[in-house]
Amino acid sequence: MLPLTALASGFAVALTPQNLIWALAGVTLGTAVGVLPGIGPALTVALLLPLTYSLDPTAAFIMFAGIYYGGMYGGSTTSILLNTPGESASVMTAVEGHLMARAGRGGAALATAAIGSFVAGTLATAALTVCAPVMVELALGFGPAEYFALAVLAFVAVSTVPGKSRLHGFASLLFGLLLGVIGIDPLTGVPRLAFGIPQLLDGIDVVVVAVGLFAVGEVLYAASFQHEGAKIVPLRGSLWMTRDEWSRSWKAWLRGTLIGFPLGALPAGGAEIPTFLSYAVERRLARDPGQFGHGAIEGVAGPEAANNAAAAGTLVPLLALGLPTSATTAILLAAFQQYGLQPGPLLFQHEPRLVWGLIASLYVGNLMLLVLNLPLVGVWVRLLTIPQPALYGGILILASAGAYSVNRSVFDVGLIYAIGGVGYLMRRRSIPLAPAIIGLILGPMAEQQLRRALAIAEGSPAVLVTRPISATLLAAAVLLLAGPLIVRHWRRQAPDPSS
Repeated sequence: MLPLTALASGFAVALTPQNLIWALAGVTLGTAVGVLPGIGPALTVALLLPLTYSLDPTAAFIMFAGIYYGGMYGGSTTSILLNTPGESASVMTAVEGHLMARAGRGGAALATAAIGSFVAGTLATAALTVCAPVMVELALGFGPAEYFALAVLAFVAVSTVPGKSRLHGFASLLFGLLLGVIGIDPLTGVPRLAFGIPQLLDGIDVVVVAVGLFAVGEVLYAASFQHEGAKIVPLRGSLWMTRDEWSRSWKAWLRGTLIGFPLGALPAGGAEIPTFLSYAVERRLARDPGQFGHGAIEGVAGPEAANNAAAAGTLVPLLALGLPTSATTAILLAAFQQYGLQPGPLLFQHEPRLVWGLIASLYVGNLMLLVLNLPLVGVWVRLLTIPQPALYGGILILASAGAYSVNRSVFDVGLIYAIGGVGYLMRRRSIPLAPAIIGLILGPMAEQQLRRALAIAEGSPAVLVTRPISATLLAAAVLLLAGPLIVRHWRRQAPDPSS
């Protein structure tokens, strides 16, 4: 099926009254959680996983996608008016956006953020429409060796993201891999790491781990280390942009899209790196670089566009290869598994209604978000007045109820708090959570595919490096792992030009 024909069938799904309501619910909730500091889309989707078991999968994923996109939009409001990013990807928006708000130009900052998010999100979704089927065709040639190599590449990529400690990243990955092997070995029937506890023989449900790490752990950390008292800058003046601000914004939107989408689609994807890079590019290309540090509108327009384009980019490897590259897409992969679905080329063949309905809903959700964000900015700002104890207490109640509903087990409720305690310690030591959840989800798959590959090759590990695609993927993993070390060593050995 051609992409345009498939997209037309997807719009027929997304534009049904029921799915429009779920899309509206998703973008509204996503914007709200993006506004609230510390409450992001990964946490929200994790909380909703146990509560959506009975929901139609297409409707559920349309809502989850709305939450994901809405979280990207909502983070800009808090960044600009409170100088407290609601999402980590909105950090760069706060740099220039809050200065604009303090100078009485908060309306223009919010306008360029909202319109830029719409433009970038729409263009990036169009790129997703074209790129995902191409990657599906490539993935149809994957065998067990290729899928194992792809998992290895994902493990290395998410654990060695620039700017984060490699040791911390691999520690988080190891924690996830250990959780993934708990239970009965599917080939030998031998219990592994169950410690004689009957409830662990079936393994730990991904939903339980996701709720523990992203809900309980995040709330414990936020309640312990975040404080109230930040002053909201009131909106003054027009909520629209001047002609000069328009002319300075539209190029930044396009450049942010070009930076965000391809970087988001890479195995080491995510939105943080594209937003930092977009800010640097805009500062270098600005007509008046001296405005940066004093409220340059390009410093809001570019990073916000890169942020939303990267969000669409991360969906390419998720849908086409079953490869999550961020915390939120890892939770979305867990949601697919909850419904007995495995993202990848076969998903496009077996569930075209779901896949193309989801992609079409991104276009619809972007338009909804534009309408929601500009006129209703006052409503979103009022969310910041919710007392934090009430907010965090409500999240813990939802987490406990959701964990119990998975297996109707009190043991699972205790487990989310035990895992949440680990998540709290990880946050306190700046250990990223994404590698843990990706290790938990992809670890069992990697083990299964490795065993299959070795069985086909009669036990010879050479099968991993003699097949072109798997060899290329493993080489990319080695390059990601060793490349920075080689560059650092080369710089140390290079002669000092000043001497």
